[in-house]
Amino acid sequence: MNGTHPVNPVNPEDDAETVEPTGPMDPADTVGPTDPVEPSDEEAARLHRLKVWSEAPRKLGQNSMDGTVGSRLRELTAWAEAAGYGESALDTYGNGVVEVLERRVAAELGHPAAVFFPTGTMAQQVALRCWAGRTGSPVVALHPLGHPEVHENGAFGAVSGLRTVHPTDAPRLPAAEEVRDHPEPFGALMLELPLRDAGFVLPTWEELTEVVEAARERDAVVHFDGARLWECATHFGRPLAEIAGLADSVYVSFYKSLNGMSGAVLVGPEDVMEEARIWRHRYGGMIFQQYPAALSALRGLDVELPRLPSYVAHARMVADAVREAFAEAGTGWFRVHPEEPHTHQFQVWLPYAAETLTAAALAQTEETGTVLFRRWFTPGAGGPPGVSFTELTVTAPGLEWTAEDVRAAARDFLGRLG
Repeated sequence: MNGTHPVNPVNPEDDAETVEPTGPMDPADTVGPTDPVEPSDEEAARLHRLKVWSEAPRKLGQNSMDGTVGSRLRELTAWAEAAGYGESALDTYGNGVVEVLERRVAAELGHPAAVFFPTGTMAQQVALRCWAGRTGSPVVALHPLGHPEVHENGAFGAVSGLRTVHPTDAPRLPAAEEVRDHPEPFGALMLELPLRDAGFVLPTWEELTEVVEAARERDAVVHFDGARLWECATHFGRPLAEIAGLADSVYVSFYKSLNGMSGAVLVGPEDVMEEARIWRHRYGGMIFQQYPAALSALRGLDVELPRLPSYVAHARMVADAVREAFAEAGTGWFRVHPEEPHTHQFQVWLPYAAETLTAAALAQTEETGTVLFRRWFTPGAGGPPGVSFTELTVTAPGLEWTAEDVRAAARDFLGRLG
């Protein structure tokens, strides 16, 4: 591999845009991969890409936006019947299967209590607001690439009266000395595990425990942004409950790693979670019925969670194979980051325009039925010019790929770049 890791990328789009939400498409609106796309045709182009990648027979990863309404509902219904939920009563304002999910997540993460939220954005605002009331400080220390800073339009300050400070801007989680020596007081330290926009990176277990201890020395509470916490156990070599047990509160998502429909759960002490329920109502999160989201989350815990270690292991093989194919092809500068993925997701960087790379990825799928890469992006402000990156995710379909399968697909992709 040539070159060094470039300036931190800032993904200009949130998860939903990254995986491209589904929607109905008129075949007449189809736009080919090399056709010029006028502004009025952008939505048609997006839907076309989604349809091609979603229906491809061979892919490395199945994301939560693949499929159709009918296929996803049939899958969820079949699982619910088999798991014994078919005759369960419908939930009302958070009881029934929602309470089952809350108890299940609290047990998985080893915390006393849990609260279901419709979104992680709401869950984390509520968590940090509750902690601010207890610590007396509205200041939250977190990474500038953290989800609240990049993808939530300043929600912490605009909605919850919180203020953020940054112990580091390096493309990694803060180190203990950076937390310990930060010149400004803060009431809470928020750690995103893994740090998605830096490449799904994690600290070592020793580094994580040390940074938590550094926060405790400053009398700060520790909150984990665990949107993708589920796949961290392999890297740390620890069970989820031990990892989550380091923090005072933890948020987890269901539509990312666990292929759920939507929703999040916040875990922590009983008194904090009781207050969180009050704020959830105030923020508009007390929804009348949520059984589809709760059931899809329970399905993810039963079906996807046990598979995650195999996905992580296979992602490391895929990363090696991509790197080997690029090096053998004499690509010049490129980057697979991290070199050994910390989770089942990682970044790939190439010195081409994002539009060129996306078009090549789409053409490869249209002509071969194989999805190696999907959409590519230009790094945000401060990123290096002339390069683009994508995110590779390995899930169940990818376990069938051999190293040679990956190398062959990578060579085919490169051959389309001219």
